[in-house]
Amino acid sequence: MDFWFDPLCPFAWITSRWITEVAGKAPVTVRWHAMSLALLNSGKDMPEARRTMLDLYWGPVRVLAAARAAHGDAVTGPLYTAMGSRFHAPGGIFEPVRTAPAEEFRAAMIEGLGRTRPDIEAALAETGLPAGLIDAMDDDRWDDELRASHARVPSDGLGQELIGVPTISVDGGAGQFGPVLTEIPRGERAVRLWEAFRTLAGDPAFFELKQSTGRTEPLTH
Repeated sequence: MDFWFDPLCPFAWITSRWITEVAGKAPVTVRWHAMSLALLNSGKDMPEARRTMLDLYWGPVRVLAAARAAHGDAVTGPLYTAMGSRFHAPGGIFEPVRTAPAEEFRAAMIEGLGRTRPDIEAALAETGLPAGLIDAMDDDRWDDELRASHARVPSDGLGQELIGVPTISVDGGAGQFGPVLTEIPRGERAVRLWEAFRTLAGDPAFFELKQSTGRTEPLTH
């Protein structure tokens, strides 16, 4: 399977940890690809605070693009894990966001997103990658690499409409947005969910499944 993610998205993180759990228990090979929420939302009209927030999403995913270009596909998964385990862990940059009052949510997000650099530097060190890759955070030359990564999502010959992350392609089939999970399934539960998802994703008649209720707070650890 191919898995597209933005390292800052908590729901993509949850789904990725589910897939990592599955890969340890079932014959699943995962190829990891960066997808930029900032790029997906570029050019859209939105409130200034949301635009400021999304502009801060560029940094980590540009570092992933630069690392892949210099060191190959194999570094993407480990670097994502090293970043995400810091961003989404207890005490990570999103911890204050979860407890912020609704009216302070975006301000808390902007403050947290502005503190990603030390975590990215630590992730590069953990994975043995050059510290100089941190400079890609502010270098928009890597945005074309991200556009190319988006373009690699299979569309089965139909018009590609990327919705968000996670996006998953099973056995080369059309990319599917989701599944969006609110906690990380473990053990046999993880495998059962994978078998159900693979069955749906592999059926040519399947297009979309979405719940009509509101989304609960993501449990990322």
